Amino acid sequence: MNDIISGLRVTAATIAICVAGYTTVILGFAQAVTPATANGSLITQADGSVIGSRLIAQGFTSPEYVWPRPSAVDYDAAGAGGSNLSPANPELAERALALIAAHGRDGAPIPADLVTASGAGLDPHISLEGALFQVDRVAEARRVEPAAVRAIIDRMAHRPGGVFTPAPIVNVLELNLELDAELVSPASTE
Repeated sequence: MNDIISGLRVTAATIAICVAGYTTVILGFAQAVTPATANGSLITQADGSVIGSRLIAQGFTSPEYVWPRPSAVDYDAAGAGGSNLSPANPELAERALALIAAHGRDGAPIPADLVTASGAGLDPHISLEGALFQVDRVAEARRVEPAAVRAIIDRMAHRPGGVFTPAPIVNVLELNLELDAELVSPASTE
């Protein structure tokens, strides 16, 4: 009986230290060092309401917005994951052809990240090339010059790993918010 009581005490102490104690220390450290990251890198409006996260893609389909990479999980952060389809699966080719048609640039080579999903299906970034590929559609839908859209995209592009990042990338949600802030959307004028 003493062994059972001792075992329960050790179990309770282990749970208190490893679950409650460790979690509290790590969360406290994260809040002190990088509070924005610790809280999910949330993007909020002026009134404090959450728009989204810098770390999780959102689906944009309106022509006045830059579109993200496709998602095998329909941008559902609760169910992140790839499609598990073989590269030779005809469904992937059909999806790619539908995306190429949706971008509407017959004959123009489309950047690969606009027709292929990331491993988790939630990558918030696209390549600078992928964003620039969409300039004409966004400019036409917003009734502005393509140069205005291109300038915003160029300004928002960055290399998060510095010289170790092979090409600049753009956060799609942040870019679309910047487009809304700087350029009039047709939906807001009608």
